[in-house]
Amino acid sequence: MDHSPLTALLPLLDDLSRDLPQPERYRRLLLAVQACLPCDALALLRLEGDKLVPLAVHGLSPDTLGRRFRVDQHPRLQAILASRGATRFAADCELPDPYDGLVEGAPGQLQVHDCLGCPLYIDDRPWGVLTLDSLDPARFGCIDLPSLEAFTHLAAATVKACERMHSLARQAEHERRLAETWREAAHQLPVRELIGQSDTHRQLLEEIALVAKSPLAVLISGETGTGKELVAQAVHRQSERWSKPLISLNCAALPESLVESELFGHVRGAFSGASTARAGKFELADGGTLFLDEVGELPLSVQAKLLRVLQSGQLQRLGSDRDHHVDVRILAATNRDLAAAVRAGRFRADLYHRLGAYPLHVPPLRERQGDVLLLAGYFLEQCRTRLQVRNAALGSDARRALLMYDWPGNVRELEHLIGRAVLKARARGLPASQLLQLSATDLGLGNPATTVLTTDPIERTPWSCGLREAVDGYQRQLIEAVLEHHQGNLSATARALQIDRGNLHRLARRLGLRCSNRDDGRPLEPG
Repeated sequence: MDHSPLTALLPLLDDLSRDLPQPERYRRLLLAVQACLPCDALALLRLEGDKLVPLAVHGLSPDTLGRRFRVDQHPRLQAILASRGATRFAADCELPDPYDGLVEGAPGQLQVHDCLGCPLYIDDRPWGVLTLDSLDPARFGCIDLPSLEAFTHLAAATVKACERMHSLARQAEHERRLAETWREAAHQLPVRELIGQSDTHRQLLEEIALVAKSPLAVLISGETGTGKELVAQAVHRQSERWSKPLISLNCAALPESLVESELFGHVRGAFSGASTARAGKFELADGGTLFLDEVGELPLSVQAKLLRVLQSGQLQRLGSDRDHHVDVRILAATNRDLAAAVRAGRFRADLYHRLGAYPLHVPPLRERQGDVLLLAGYFLEQCRTRLQVRNAALGSDARRALLMYDWPGNVRELEHLIGRAVLKARARGLPASQLLQLSATDLGLGNPATTVLTTDPIERTPWSCGLREAVDGYQRQLIEAVLEHHQGNLSATARALQIDRGNLHRLARRLGLRCSNRDDGRPLEPG
């Protein structure tokens, strides 16, 4: 290792005593590594169970952060973890590379390249790995591996400081108990992550953490497909009731005649077909949490009985006059405007206020555009295993199409779309070992900006113009393309570009684009 760039480590040492956001601390760590050892791509991944989770990447596609790499399915990562020292792979190593199709600047599938990695240990326990890739197959040939391993100790110290500052480390006994409980309840509570890094997503996570420890009932609202059930699961996992069951009931999936029996149970002979007594969802959730999905679909007659249970904790099984006491926390979800339903007389006002002690709104995907590529990466990694493909990556036109789409079906629509796209790409008859490069055509969203954004902006920019002129030209083309896609709607365009509507209007005027302050569907016109 060349020792002259080691001065780049000095700011990293200073950072150990500074209070920095976790992503920024990890970003600086990767930049320090690159300063000491020039390379094309770096990644810091944390070991979580049998998966490696990317925390920071440099030189890799943005959707890499949404992927979860199972160690037993990625032999290179497995080899890195199995060694206490640095591992360098031969340039022509035939082991599949987990970053195939993800290294920016690489021409499609990774061919011969240089790759090495180091495991990170904290308190003598494996924490994760640091990986480096170079498109130059001879880049790492003269590396002093012991010096690199010494650097990983500094990296581990940085990670440890970050872990402690942000309270990410948990006590070993608590982790063991939590893992055992989740395994026992796996048939009831499938654990899925809430993926995202956007401001709106972080605000949602903060609200979940705030309300989870309280006993308050939570009313989760949001459009179809936003992940309201995942939010309910997250609230339960972080609550004091995490070791007790989370019982779910889809109120819209049952006929009116069975809703009461499902909620409160019944005795033998309570109705035709009731040959045995049966406990309801409330009794099954005693001590834990009951999640009422699509609560706005409950009949008014059942709403009154539900309110009584919430007020007193007492219920009667259908056909019985004997009281049962239950201790249940209620989480409810709806995609309806319950306040409007109350005004229309379709939902009880007293029940609405009882359920909505803490309202929690799940933002639609179009308001968290920065998360689209992360979620796409997460679903692509799932498809890789489920659909038995070696790897799949998003082409530049596919990424652009994903970012410019409105997502009326939200995260659920994105999940299904990615699955269909992988199937379509696989149907092209490529060998199983070859990378599937998904295009906008595979996604079925079209490419709304093909008239303007057909090539990389660097390739379109004439080198004779100045930087300001080049940036203005690209911004002008991008605003025109996105606005055309959204049919002249200024608010929708601002959301897609992730800027304030007023700032977009002022920027458009400065760039010589005439626009109206109204969202009347009329596109911007050149000034």
